[in-house]
Formats: sequence, C-alpha cells, structure tokens
Amino acid sequence: MASSHSSSPVPQGSSSDVFFKKEVDPAKHIRPVQSLPDVCPKEPTGDSNSLCVAPSLVTDQHRWTIYHSKVNLPAALNDPRLAKRESDFFTKTWGLDFVDTEVIPSFYLPQISKEHFTVYQQEISQREKIHERCKNICPPKDTFDRTLLHTHDKSRTDLEQVPKIFMKPDFALDDSLTFNSVLPWSHFNTAGGKGNRDAASSKLLQEKLSHYLDIVEVNIAHQISLRSEAFFHAMTSQHELQDYLKKTSQAVKMLRDKIAQIDKVMCEGSLHILRLALTRNNCVKVYNKLKLMATVHQTQPTVQVLLSTSEFVGALDLIATTQEVLQQELQGIHSFRHLGSQLCELEKLIDKMMIAEFSAYSHSDLNRPLEDDCQILEEERLVSLVFGLLKQRKLNFLEIYSEEMIITAKNIIKQCVINKVSKIEEIDTDVVMKLADQMRMLNFPQWFDLLKDIFSKFTIFLQRVKATLNIIHSVVLSVLDKNQRTRELEEISQQKNAAKDNSLDTEVAYLIHEGMFISDAFSESELTSVAIDTTSQRNASPNSEPCSSDSVSEPECTTDSSSSKEQTSSSATPGCVDIVVNEDMKLTDLELGKLANNIQELLFSASDICHDRAVKFLISRAKDGFLEKLNSTEFITLSRLMETFILDTEQICGRKSMSLLGALQSQANKFVNRFHEERKTKLSLLLDNERWKQADVPAEFQDLVDSISDGKIALPEKKSGGERKPAEVLIVEGQQYAVVGTVLLLIRIILEYCQCVDNIPSVTTDMLTRLSDLLKYFNSRSCQLVLGAGALQVVGLKTITTKNLALSSRCLQLIVHYIPVIRAHFEARLQPKQYSMLRHFDHITKDYHDHIAEISAKLVAIMDSLFDKLLSKYEVKAPVPSACFRNICKQMAKMHEAIFDLLPEEQTQMLFLRINASYKLHLKKQLSHLNVINDGGPQNGLVTADVAFYTGNLQALKGLKDLDLNMAEIWEQKR
Repeated sequence: MASSHSSSPVPQGSSSDVFFKKEVDPAKHIRPVQSLPDVCPKEPTGDSNSLCVAPSLVTDQHRWTIYHSKVNLPAALNDPRLAKRESDFFTKTWGLDFVDTEVIPSFYLPQISKEHFTVYQQEISQREKIHERCKNICPPKDTFDRTLLHTHDKSRTDLEQVPKIFMKPDFALDDSLTFNSVLPWSHFNTAGGKGNRDAASSKLLQEKLSHYLDIVEVNIAHQISLRSEAFFHAMTSQHELQDYLKKTSQAVKMLRDKIAQIDKVMCEGSLHILRLALTRNNCVKVYNKLKLMATVHQTQPTVQVLLSTSEFVGALDLIATTQEVLQQELQGIHSFRHLGSQLCELEKLIDKMMIAEFSAYSHSDLNRPLEDDCQILEEERLVSLVFGLLKQRKLNFLEIYSEEMIITAKNIIKQCVINKVSKIEEIDTDVVMKLADQMRMLNFPQWFDLLKDIFSKFTIFLQRVKATLNIIHSVVLSVLDKNQRTRELEEISQQKNAAKDNSLDTEVAYLIHEGMFISDAFSESELTSVAIDTTSQRNASPNSEPCSSDSVSEPECTTDSSSSKEQTSSSATPGCVDIVVNEDMKLTDLELGKLANNIQELLFSASDICHDRAVKFLISRAKDGFLEKLNSTEFITLSRLMETFILDTEQICGRKSMSLLGALQSQANKFVNRFHEERKTKLSLLLDNERWKQADVPAEFQDLVDSISDGKIALPEKKSGGERKPAEVLIVEGQQYAVVGTVLLLIRIILEYCQCVDNIPSVTTDMLTRLSDLLKYFNSRSCQLVLGAGALQVVGLKTITTKNLALSSRCLQLIVHYIPVIRAHFEARLQPKQYSMLRHFDHITKDYHDHIAEISAKLVAIMDSLFDKLLSKYEVKAPVPSACFRNICKQMAKMHEAIFDLLPEEQTQMLFLRINASYKLHLKKQLSHLNVINDGGPQNGLVTADVAFYTGNLQALKGLKDLDLNMAEIWEQKR
C-alpha cells in the first residue's frame, strides 16, 4: 500500500499450517540453508574497513534476516529504493505511538485451542492436498493485468500471421523443401515477357517477410519490456557482485596460505614416516617374494625325493601348492615361465606311478599266503595310495582291484588242486598231464576234502578283500565327511560376513598426497601387525599349517604355506591308522557317494567271483556224471558243505550270491530225479513180485513205525542186541495192520523222502511232487494187480481171493493213516505261498478212499454173484435146512474166515451187513418168483426154517453175534 513497486519478499506459509505453526529457532538448525547475499542488501552489512577480514569460510550463522525485524509498521512498509517517501494519509503515522502493552483477554470470547479446528482440518485436508498439487504445477500469479492480457492477445494474433514453418524447431534453409516453401522460384522467373510482373511479385514477397520480421521483433521487445525491471536490477547489482567476488578471492588466497603453513608444520613429517613404512613393507614383500622364488625353485628336487619314498600325496600337494603360488603370487615371473608345464608333466607321471603302485599292492595283497594272519598288508601305504588316486580323480582303481581278484580266485583253485593231487600216489602226473583230468581221478572223499579246502581258502580270501575294501571305504567316507563339514563352515562364514557387512559403517578419507592415499599407509601397517599376530598364533599351535608367504616375521616358511585356504581334518581307519584329509579334494559328494557304492558292489562282486569259480569247479568234476552217481548220504554231505559256504560268504559280504546256489539247486534237482526214479523202480519191482500174502513184520519196521508215532519222521538207528522175532501184524497206535512186504518197504521209502527234505530244504517242493507221484503210482499199480487181476499174469496167481482183496484194502488203509503225518511234515517246511501244493495229499487221500471202497464193493459183489447163483435154484421143499441154505452158510463162513483176521471188527460187521442186504434181496426175489408168501402155510414154514438156519449160522460167526439181520424184509408186504 505504501508503494506501487514490489517490496521485499515475505515468506508465506502453506495453507495447512497458517494458524498452528510453531516458531522455529534459527539457532537450533543443524545445517541452516546458506545462500549468496543479496546484491541489494536491505540492511547495511558493515563499513568498508571491515572488508579486509570478510568474507570468512566460517560465517555467522545468525546473520540478520527479515525475521529479525523489530521496527514499526511504517518503517517496514517503506521502500528504501525510493528517493522520497510518499506521504500517505493512512500509513504515514502508523506505528508512531505503538507501545508494548499486554492485551487483556476478552471475557466474552472463548479460549480457542487446536482441538477446535480438528474437524475442519479433516474436512479440508483432501482439498488442501489437491490445491497444493495444482499450485506446484501451475503457480498462480500475484496480479492480473487486463491490459497485459489484452496486449498478450494482440501479440498472439500478430504471431498467428507468421507462417508455422518459421516456428518449427527444425527450421533450416539448407533443406530444399523448406527453402522452396519460403522463397518460391516462381517469383524469380523473368522468362516469357513477364519481367515487370515478377519484379512486383518479388517486391511483395520481400515486404511480406519484412512484415513477419517486424512482428517477431515487436513481440521480442514486448517480452523484454515485461522483464525490464529484472534486467535493470541485474545491471545495478553487477558492481556490487564484482566487489564481493574480489573479497572472496582474497579470503581464498589467505586460506590457502594458512593451509600450506599447517601442511608444512603438521603433515610433512608424518607423511614422510608413512612413506618410509610403505617402503619398508615393499622391501619385506620383495624379500619374501625372493625367498618364495627360492623355495619354488626347489620344488622339483623335493618332489623327486618324495616320490623315492612313495609319498605320492605329499608330492601332489607340493605340486598343487607350487602351481597355486605360480598363478597367484609369482605370476609373470619370466624365469618360471616353463615351471608350470614341467609340473603338469610331473603330475601326469605321478598318476601313472600311483596306478602302477596300486596294481602292485593289489597283487601282493591278494597273492600272499592265505595262512598269514594279517588281514591288511601295509595299511598306511594303502591309505596314501587311495588318497593320491582320489586327489587326482583316478576313480578307476577299483577295476584294477577287481581284475586282480579274478586272477587270484583262479590261482587259489589251481593251487589247491595241485596240492591235493600231489599227495595222492595213485595219480601218475606224468601220464595224466591235464590238471582237470587229474582232479577227476579223485574219489568222493578225496574230492570232498579238496572242495572243503577250496571253500576255506575262499573264505579267508573274502575276509581279506573285505578288510582292504573297508579301509578304502573309510578313506572315501572321511573325504565325504570333510567336504560336508567344509561346506557347512563356509555357509556359517558367509552368514557372519553378511552380518558384519550390514553392521559396518565406516568413512574412508581420500586425501591424496603425492599420488598415494593416506588410508593405504594405515592399512599396510595394520596388515603387517595382523600377519605377525597370525604367525605367532600358528607357531604356538603344533598342528597348524605353516605361515603365509606374505608374512613378515617367518623367514623359514615354504611353498606348503602359500595356500592359506588349506585346512585339514583327521579321522581313523578300522586299523587305527589316522587319516588326514586335505581341503583340496575336488571330488563332489555325488562322485564320492557313487564311489562308496562301487566299493560295496566290488565286495559283492568278490563273493560272486568265488561262487562262479566254485561252480566251474563243480561242473568240471561233474562232466563224467560223478555227482549224479552220489548216494543220498554223500550228496547230503556235499549239499551241507555248499550251504555252509554260501552262508559264510553271505555273512562276510552282506549279500547272498546266487550262482553256487543255482548250481546246488540244479544238482539237487538231478539228485531228486535220480532218487525218485530209483525208488519208483524199486517199488515197481516189489509190486510186480508181490504175491499179496500177509507178511511177517520185522522188528526194525515196528521200531520205524513207533518212531513215527513219537512225532519223529526219520529212519531210526538200528538197535543193538539179540535178534528179535518178527511179528505177524504191524501195530500202529494200538491198531493191528496185516500188510504185505511191499507196504513195509513203501513206508521206509516215504520216510527216506521226508528225511531228504530235512537234509536238503531247497528240494522240498520237488520232493513233495515226487512223493505224490510215488503214492499215486502205488495206488494205481496195486489196483491194477488186485482189482484188475493183473497179478494173475505178472506173478502167476491162480485167482484173486477175498483174502488178497482184504489184505490190499488194509495196506491202503495204512498208507491213508500216514498221509496226514506226511502232509504236516511238508507243511512245516514250505513257505506260506507254497501251501497250495498240499492239495496233492488231499487228492491222494480221496483216491485211496475210493480204492478201498471199490475193494469193499468187490467183496460184496463176489457174494452177490454167489447168492444169485445159489438162490436161483432154491425150491421150497423138504429137507430143512435145504441144501441151498447149507451151501450159502458154508460160503459165508469161508468169507468170514478169510477177512476176519485181516480187517478190523467194525469193518467186518459193515461188510457182512452189506452182504446180508444182498442176500435178502435175492431171497426176496426168489420167493416172489415162487409165489411164497407169509401166510403161515407149509411153504412159509419151510422158508422160515431155512432162514432161521441161515441166521443162526451167521450170528454164530466170530464178531457177528450182535449183528441185526432184520430177516422180516424178505417178505413182500400185503397190499
């Protein structure tokens, strides 16, 4: 209001904090915003004499600003740039009588606090944010001049007259299209008598362009006039700015002089000391480097010394360390340019030497005398070789050991055969040249002793192989364990480093003096001290590695210490040999795991090799049918020996080999076939010569049956003592069995089958099948001979009597009695999945019962044909009893006499009941034919007398007294 000119800028707060903005003390600012002083200061900053010491780098942070103004309002409204103050009626006397008085609060106005504006602020906060955003994008103008707006519109209208091509940012007359558009050639063409017209057109174009130029200049001048005040202000401030720059230059010069004095007094000496320290460290580095070069120079002689003592691991470690030093610390040394390739060739040579050494060790270990008690030969040597091969990734050394095992297994059999043959005088080695032929000349006891010796040697051989492979396996596992622990330590170290990096916050000063960082000097000294401390700590520990090559205080360090990352861990083999694992084993966990599995497979392969050689030895002996000719005792002895060897190898190697087991099974099958054929042939011969008469039972057979009754299915030992008389019948669990001699031998054969199953469990199923076949053969053959009357032609019997039939039935009953016992014996030795084979015994039992029933039916049929023959001639007349009935009673007595001593009483009664039923049927038929009825007449009396005679004679027979004959059924019932 006091002046139309712009006054000093007054800071304006944002709309959000106009009412509640706390006063901020400038003295409390941590880093106040400092700017260059205004070229037109509002307040004097000092006289001219004070310019010699100003400006200073450390300026007064509390310099005067408009916020420190404490003058009255008219003074604040005066413009100091005006020559004369305007006398305004309203403002000229403002503030003259202003005094600091305390304003008493009104009793009618409430106390307003910040909480009263909370609701308003919440309502207007969103609009305030939008307003501030628009304000930043399009800052509003303080004033709006309609005149300027009108002028601006007029200028815009004038500028629209200028073609747009002149306003393009890429306007250039060099462009032919642009040039033709601005200056058309049609205005300059004078041909065709149109010169005056073209001249007028050219003049018009020039005036148009001039008019465009005038419009642009007017607009430029208008824009300059709008900013004239800023231009005039800058011109008036130029001189003051030059004075200020002069003062600043003088202050900078003074500061540089002071800094130079401080540098000379306080820094040059310290920097010189640091440079000397750096020089000393460089000299120590050079000395260590030369010492390292001297040590590296001795690498090849040292490697040769180590190789002379078979220290392959040490030589490889030395080569690896030297190569690492050459690549890292001695890289670029001209004198060592060929050493790397020489070490590589030397390393290849060591690989070949280790493979040859391992082959020699395998040969000496496996071919040493088997009587030696030492399980492992030179364990330390083996551990060293395995470590060297693993270090060089030569993982095919197990193939060398496998080939050596095959050769050794062959040699074991060959040597055992030679030793055995040389002890037998009956074999002339000059006549029989081949070793296999000499071996075939051995009898079973000699050959069995040879096989036992081979198996014992193979067992010792496998124990040695297992011990050696256990050492190799322990080495591989120690390397695998070291790899896993190293990986875990690296993960822990990475986690610690990550945590340390996150917590570390340091500032490095890059003050350069003569091309060197001051921080470098400090770091070198710190590294030196750390190296000395590390060296002292390593020297204090007896198991630690030698010092690093960068160390200062250890002049005796060798190339083994250049690999600062190398770490070791120790473990022990089963032979108590310490294993020291270096960290530079570059095998992966997958490779080590696969190698460990290959070692286990190699042990299985050793067992398979021994079994394969044993199978070939058996096949070689069996070429002339030797094994098929063995008796049961010899084969069982051989089988037990082979099964014992199979179990021993399974315990040693942890897996059962199948080749020898398969050969044993094959021989067992052949033995079972021969065993069965012999006994079947024997049974066939016995049946073909059997006359089906009751045989006496020797005491040994009774003992055999008694042993079965005691639950012991085996051939009993012969009892010593005097001769015992044979018995008439065989007593089995209190029952008497009248049998033929063939059945006694069949019982013995059955026990031989059962005992063979106990001795050779692998043939249980085959024996069950063969025994079933034998029992079926006995049943079918006995049926052919007795029921089929084949014995008439085979043995020459005149007839098949009822006694023969009854004896055959009783023999079959004895076999049926023992079938459940045999079934239980086999069931206890079969696998659950093989129980289905027991159905053969059920079928056999059914066949035997059917056979017994057929025999009983045959006996009834014999009497039935007799009744039919006799009763068909029966006449009811005197005398009584009639001849027919006397003949029938005579035949019944013969039948009873034939079978009563052979069959049990119950079976006899049942048989005669069936015979009596047949008799009654025929008698009833004949009486019906004769029209004799139960009418009490004379014929009825005669028939009753004959029947009473028949009944009396039949019940008088032994065992038939209580037989219910029910003779009333002979009469037909009256209708």
